[in-house]
Formats: sequence, C-alpha cells, structure tokens
Amino acid sequence: MKITAIATTPLLIPYKKPYYWAQGVTHGAAVVLVEVHTDEGVTGYGESIASPSAEAIQAYLEQAEAICVGRSPFENSRLIAEAYHHLFQAQGTCSAPRFAGQVLAGLEMALWDAAGKIAGRPVHELLGGAQRDEVRYFGFAQGDSPEEIAGEAKALAAAGTEVIYVKVGRGDALDLAIVEQVRAAIGPAARLRVDPNEHWDAARAARMIRKMLPFDVEMIEQPTNAESLAALARVRAGSPIAVAADQLVFTPYDAFNVCRAQAADLIVLGLHETGGLLRFGKAAHIAEAAGVDVCIHGLYESGITTCAALQVASTVANLDDGNQYMNHFLAWDIIESPDLALRQGRLAVGSAPGLGFEIDWDAVAKAAACHKSDTCGHA
Repeated sequence: MKITAIATTPLLIPYKKPYYWAQGVTHGAAVVLVEVHTDEGVTGYGESIASPSAEAIQAYLEQAEAICVGRSPFENSRLIAEAYHHLFQAQGTCSAPRFAGQVLAGLEMALWDAAGKIAGRPVHELLGGAQRDEVRYFGFAQGDSPEEIAGEAKALAAAGTEVIYVKVGRGDALDLAIVEQVRAAIGPAARLRVDPNEHWDAARAARMIRKMLPFDVEMIEQPTNAESLAALARVRAGSPIAVAADQLVFTPYDAFNVCRAQAADLIVLGLHETGGLLRFGKAAHIAEAAGVDVCIHGLYESGITTCAALQVASTVANLDDGNQYMNHFLAWDIIESPDLALRQGRLAVGSAPGLGFEIDWDAVAKAAACHKSDTCGHA
C-alpha cells in the first residue's frame, strides 16, 4: 500500500450567526480539506486550519506531498517528522512547531484515516484502544449581548448539559454582566467556565477573578498572554478559581513546562495546535504524569476534526468531562455521517473504520464555492 497523491481543497463553511470572542468576530470555518490517495483505492481525509491564508497552507502541503508519495500511510510519524524538517528546519526558518502543527495536522489526520480504513479498524484501536465509550462536552453559549448569551446558556442547561462555557475578555463591565446573567439563567447547579482568550494581564485577572467569585465560576481559561508562562503561573498561584492553560500549550514540551511550573489546573489541547492525534496524545500523557487533566480544544473546523479528536480523546485516561465542541456553530457540515448532534453533552466514540466519518461531497462543493466567493461566511 503506497501513497500516490495528496490533494487539497480550500473550504469555507459559514456559521449560523457571527461568533464573538475577545479577539474579534468570526463568520465561518475556513479549512483546507486534505486527501491522501493510495494505490489500492483507499483514501484518507483530514483538514488543516486555513488561516492566515488557505493558499499558503496549500503550498506547504504540496511540498509535503513530494515526501509522502511512494511511501506507506503507516509511516505516519516518520512522514510528519520529515515534512516538518523539510518545510521548516531545512529551509532556514529554524523551529516553528506551532505554525507547523497547524499546517500538517490535516495531513496527519488523513494518514490515520487511511491507515484505519486499510486495517478495517477505528483509529482509536490503532492508538491502543478506547478507555471510554463516549466523550462529554460543555455547552458553548454564544452571542453579542449578555442577554443573548444567557438565553443560549439557559437552553443548553435545560437540555441536560452539565458544563456551560462562555467567552469573556471583552471589557470588565461586559464580562461581569455576561457571567452574572448566565449564572442567573442556568441556575446554581450547572457548572460555569469562562475564557478571556489572553485579554487580561495578571493584575487584571486577579481583580476579575475576585469579582466573579459570587457567580461560582468553576474555571478561567488562559486569562493571560500565552507568551508568558510566568504570568499564568502567578495568576494560578493566587486564584481561588481553577485556571486552565490553552494557547500556552501546543507541543509536548509546552505541556511539560506548564506542569513543571504548576501553572494550570487543566490543559486545553487541540489537534490543530499539537499537529495531530499522535502529539495530542503525547502532550496528554505528560499532563497525566503530573496529575493534570486535559480538555479538547476546538477551532474553526468541520466534523472531520470533531471525529478525529473523538478518536484520540477516547484513548486518553486524563480527559476532562467538559470538552469544546464547535459543530453547532456551522450552518451545515461537510460530513454526512455520523450524526454529531450532542445528546446531553455527549458523543459516542463509534467503531467505523478510520476516523469514522463519511464525506458529503455536495457540501464540500458548496464550501469550496464559498471559499472562492469569500461571501458565504459573511452573510
């Protein structure tokens, strides 16, 4: 079984409504669909995040194709290592593990998908086997105003979601109004988490944490700038609320440094930050050794990433019970199965070969047209 070609297609999948967070407003999921074709007719699929430019990501992946063609999809780890060396280290750009992970994650996913299909087994079995039959997610309430966010949060809690998550970092008064109204909407029993997306310095974080204490906030995610491990450690040391590291952790080395500095109570990991399933698992295992749980992070992605994350997360012993889920923001998805609608905040792991999804090619064509027109995500 040899790889014969790697194809890439830029896609834009619009959101149902604008997505508000501390860094701005996003209108859709921009991704690059990656296809790994083999000489026996098996094709594996993955996706890379398309920012800052889908065409730039494609150009990198086209260089990676030359490394992969003629090789086995079961050489996943070696192929990704060689691609990283060729695209970054050997070109004089030295170490770029964060951007490289974003570029190569879709290729790594597609190689796993192909390998699982060739073996006729779900990828989690190739990774050592699932430790759970389902993964639990938080309810992600979105909106521009506190009232809109609180309304979504109320509906999510009423549907049986145990953990509610909201974005803050948009200004002190607005942040406090969001937290106050969400807590009133979901009642005292539901668990509440907030994410300022790096928009607080350490002093402001300490002040905002004190002001949020009356609303029983369970966790603050990445309050400070991700460039400073010391800032997050300082916040965590003085915080009566649990603190999570997110944008601070992309690589297994980052996970080790956060754990060594005791900078976080929880580490948030994503496939596009870590560079795929294997490095996600490595970072999770490092956290496990330090007694720290990990949580799945979501970005602008389709059901392809959701399914891929579900496969590796099911194998992780120290997985949190409130993971990030992004599919409900999509106006439509590019996979036709499985059904990724949450049931009381849960998704079954599944047993289909590969990453466990089937592509909806009509939806792919529509998303490709949206990318070309660059209007679908701004409707």
